[in-house]
Amino acid sequence: MNLHQSKLYEEDLKTTLTHVVGAEKFYGKKVLITGATGTIGSFTADALIHLSQKRKADIRILLAGRSIEKLQNQFGNYDNVKYLSYDLNAPIEFDEDVDYVIHAAGNAHPAAFNGDPVGTIVGNVDSTHRLLEYAKNHGGKRFLYVSSGEVYGQGDSSLDAFDETYSGYMDVLSPRSCYPLSKRMAENLCVSYWKQYGVESVIVRPCHTYGPFMTPSDNRAHAQFLHNALSGKDIVMKSAGTQMRSYNYVADCVSGLLTVLVSGETGEAYNLANPKSALTIAEFAKKTAAAENCKVVFENPTESDVANRSPIPKQVLTTEKLECLGWRPAFGIDVGIRHTLDILKDVRKENA
Repeated sequence: MNLHQSKLYEEDLKTTLTHVVGAEKFYGKKVLITGATGTIGSFTADALIHLSQKRKADIRILLAGRSIEKLQNQFGNYDNVKYLSYDLNAPIEFDEDVDYVIHAAGNAHPAAFNGDPVGTIVGNVDSTHRLLEYAKNHGGKRFLYVSSGEVYGQGDSSLDAFDETYSGYMDVLSPRSCYPLSKRMAENLCVSYWKQYGVESVIVRPCHTYGPFMTPSDNRAHAQFLHNALSGKDIVMKSAGTQMRSYNYVADCVSGLLTVLVSGETGEAYNLANPKSALTIAEFAKKTAAAENCKVVFENPTESDVANRSPIPKQVLTTEKLECLGWRPAFGIDVGIRHTLDILKDVRKENA
């Protein structure tokens, strides 16, 4: 999917870069991104390509994914961009020196957690270990791990929001915990490499991030709502949707992520959210439906729906620590939903 066919997408990339604190630190550097075709990885890659091209920043960008053909089709050909074959479950076969590593690869949707909990654990932990070792041996100056707001577990709902020091309950005997527990372990690997080997590591914990890069296999609620609205279908709720969530448009997520990479304190974790975009799943569904004049309908859940349901009643993240770096979000929830839908519509028109 070539989102550059949308002028709105290009404008969002420009806005993102104006909100990155310390963007000049990328000039002349070599950056490796894993998971480069995912929701967050894709926008990160495009933001750095845009920064290099438009500001003559001379950034050399290594984009790693399972399919080089898919990477080429998605991003096109640039003199400063190289595509690398990468599978988080396999040893690293490429050999390139790097300045910055952004590890954004990994399964992030419930069907993967429930269908392959062992693979989820091994993939998160082993891939992080291999990449930290790679950074250590290839001149890496900084390593950024894309973790998850799920590391806070089933938090105390009486709290307004969770900060980076909070640690909620997690059922270690539930296979569904494979994802947040392995994310916690990978975070600890990062700070342990910093302490033991001097590999500078920083961590971001994104909340529910949405945007135009959504794979058909993504069965997270907000992704399904957006897919349905875009197709002119009713948005189907399989629960009351009372769970509270922090949401973040991918453009704001990436400006925060890049800020943390170059300006965050080594060995620290930072929440990635929009402080004004905390709402229930049902409220997100209603806003998405209103954007496309469709309806929200309720259906009884299947056994699979129940199995994939998150046990977390509240996942609202404070961003005070990130804002102390000078970062501010640019897109509210209504604008983020509107831009997601309009960008995808633009691409459909161009390809019609």
